[in-house]
This record gives sequence, C-alpha cells and structure tokens, in this order.
Amino acid sequence: MKLVRYGEAGSEKPGMIDADGRLHDLSAHVADISGDVLTDAGLAKLRAIDPFSLPLVDGEPRFGPCVGAIGKFMCIGLNYSDHAAETGAAIPEHPILFMKANSAIVGPNDTVVLPRGSTHSDWEVELGVVIGETAKYVSEEDALNYVAGYCVINDVSERHFQTGLTGQWTKGKSCDTFGPTGPWLVTRDEVPDPQALAMSLDVNGRRMQTGSTSTMIFSVAQIISHLSQMFTLHPGDVISTGTPPGVGMGMKPPVYLKPGDVMELAIDGLGRQRQAVEMDA
Repeated sequence: MKLVRYGEAGSEKPGMIDADGRLHDLSAHVADISGDVLTDAGLAKLRAIDPFSLPLVDGEPRFGPCVGAIGKFMCIGLNYSDHAAETGAAIPEHPILFMKANSAIVGPNDTVVLPRGSTHSDWEVELGVVIGETAKYVSEEDALNYVAGYCVINDVSERHFQTGLTGQWTKGKSCDTFGPTGPWLVTRDEVPDPQALAMSLDVNGRRMQTGSTSTMIFSVAQIISHLSQMFTLHPGDVISTGTPPGVGMGMKPPVYLKPGDVMELAIDGLGRQRQAVEMDA
C-alpha cells in the first residue's frame, strides 16, 4: 500500500494511492496516518479495503508529511561509507544518532526556507523508516518485522549551525522546513529488501547524489536493533537512515543552497520530492 496525507498544512486528510496512481480519500475509515493506524493490525484493516471503493480526490492537492503526529524523528549520521570518506570522517563503530525537531517536518514538495544568516545549508536524500510496532530489545533478525513502511526524506542541514556552533548536530538539522517527508509511506510488504534501493538528488537539474542503500554501514535492521537496546521505539516514530555521497559540503570547493535553487530527489519505489528554496525574511 501507498498511504498519504493530503491537503492544507495542519489539516491533512488520510489517503491511499491505487494501482493506477490515483489518490483516494480514507477519511471514512481512519482519522490520520499515524501510530495506531501503522501497527500490523491497523495496516491489515486498511489492506482489506478495496482502494477503488474509496472516493477519488479531484485535482492535485498538496501532499503533507506521510506520517502524522510523529513521535520521535531520529537520524543516523555518517551511515554510508562513501559519504564518510567525502567528509573526511572515520567510519563509526556504532550508529551515530541525532534528533531532528518535529517542527522541521514538512511535506515532500513544500518550500525549504533557509534560516536568517544561513550560508551553509545542504541537501541529503535519505531512506526513511517508519516504526509500526512497539520495539524494545529487538534482535537484528526480527527488526524488520517492527517496520510499518518506508519513505523518502530530505535531511536538509545547515552545516555551520551543525558543526560551527557549540553543541550538538541537532542545531543544524532542526531548522523550520528542514525535514521534507513523503510523498507517501510504502508499506514494508512492497519493499522486499530495504538494502537494495537506488537513490538520487538533483539541484537545479544537476545530479549531485547517486547512491544505493546497499552501501549503508549499518543496515535498517541493525539500526532498529541498536536503538531498541537503549529506548523504546513506538508506532509512528521515524528514523532517517543517512545519506550517500554528493552533499554540498563534500565538494571542492563546497556548494551550498541559495534562494531560487530547486532540489529534486527520489528513491526507487518510494516516490519523488521537489522543493524550491527561499530565504527567511
């Protein structure tokens, strides 16, 4: 299944994409695409619905973030060997974890607004993992059974805020609009191997990132298992699993986002995003 949230920001409705790519309204069945709906039991109820029996949605409405009421937005840093190399960083021994503020989360095609004073804002196409079952002390072998589905995330990052200001990476990751998520959540039964997904990102029509989840240092299963040893993962939590090479800070000289730029990114089977870039007033 492909599950979406559509409509004006803050008033999104739940929807489902049919096999022909058309949007249908799910409002008669669920209030939102959020934690209780994303459990195995909740998804089974949705799977029993014939998408063609649902009302069609006219026009081309805005897509919001594909998960509503996200609990934790967790991000894994330096999780691609080739990305670590381009930044000059050592391969981490364990997954590097930082958090992105939920106030950064926006729809997949919403405008990315650079914060005042930003001169080092960067792009990062990433595989998003959405938790569907409560996970605590999970083994790697069982970890993928706790996944509701997958999505595309752009982990937009202000590098000076991230590394040039005293404190944690979270400062450069949590700016408003720095978490485009979607367009849809693809349930795990439609993603047989999350470690075999091609991904790309263009800026102004120029290919910047080309990669594959096959080069992750820590797999999705390893990440879920590792995090669950330290705290509970809940349905509706999101993990952004790291980015392949081609980010602006790794170029020589570095290249950063500026007003008027357009980012376009995609992951095989999970859809595409497009964001125009503006500067905050």
